[in-house]
Amino acid sequence: MITCVIRYRIDPFARDQFAAYARNWGEAIPRCGADLVGYFAPHEGSATTAYGIYHIEDLAAYEAYRARLAADPLGRANYDFAARERFILEEDRIFVKRVSGEPAKGIRP
Repeated sequence: MITCVIRYRIDPFARDQFAAYARNWGEAIPRCGADLVGYFAPHEGSATTAYGIYHIEDLAAYEAYRARLAADPLGRANYDFAARERFILEEDRIFVKRVSGEPAKGIRP
């Protein structure tokens, strides 16, 4: 299992648009095969940094999931919404793997 962390730099005056975008992904992402942890918008501190976080089995599953998401009607509409409204100024993603919280196989605490 890997986790995708998407970091967004958003327009600080368009938080409502980002929140709508996040709610739409809340429906589309699980339907298309990823385990959504959630979307997180600025609250205190930075007014421009937001995150989307979800789990997926591996990078092959990620590629298949992205194809389903692009073909999903709500997914396509959400991509179009973001492009039209331009509230996302920058987006990058990283894939991470949990290395704490669960013992590694074959190793006893």
